[in-house]
Amino acid sequence: MIQKLGNEILCFINDAVEYGIVATPNAENLKNMGKGRLEAFSDGVLAIIITIMVLELKVPHEADLAALRPLLPVFLSYVLSFIYIGIYWNNHHHLLQAVRRVNGPILWANLHLLFWLSLLPFATAWIGENHLASIPLALYGGVLLCAAIAYLILTYTLIAHHGQDSELAIAMGRDYKGKLSPVIYAIAILLSFVQPWLAALLYILIAIVWLIPDRRIERILNQSSQN
Repeated sequence: MIQKLGNEILCFINDAVEYGIVATPNAENLKNMGKGRLEAFSDGVLAIIITIMVLELKVPHEADLAALRPLLPVFLSYVLSFIYIGIYWNNHHHLLQAVRRVNGPILWANLHLLFWLSLLPFATAWIGENHLASIPLALYGGVLLCAAIAYLILTYTLIAHHGQDSELAIAMGRDYKGKLSPVIYAIAILLSFVQPWLAALLYILIAIVWLIPDRRIERILNQSSQN
């Protein structure tokens, strides 16, 4: 019975391919996959990351403002990480606006970025529970450092796929901010063992720098649409 069912499924697939209902994958299709599923998957993962982080904010049993005081470090770490996730979501969105197609290496580069960002809830909870302890603060910086490197890898993989003369390559330019951020993260990690408060200040400073709107991709796309 199972063999008969399998044969019927194979016949159905062959008929679907023959009449053009289903397209058989080929090298050209694999090289030029749409970006829709990558965007949707990334948005879903980032939304889940934010949800996991907010669940660390435990509701106090007491009904006065003093009961919120122990939650302040956890809340502040959540706010900083929320901003970082928002920054990555915003830049990821703008990055893909200049993308027309994706391939296998791009999908893996994107997964690599999401892997490091998915560790942010754990690092956030640890520094929230231990305030400015050196090792949790260094781990937090390590996650940010790896995420920044992963984002650079994704950017370079996209440029390699679309070409050095593509809109994306022109818009990104030398990308000083993207290249400088990992260096500052590395310095902050070292400072975590010497001056933890200074390391935390650097994490906040980088977040503020990235909060400044970056119009490079929008500007190039607007120029292309006008031509």
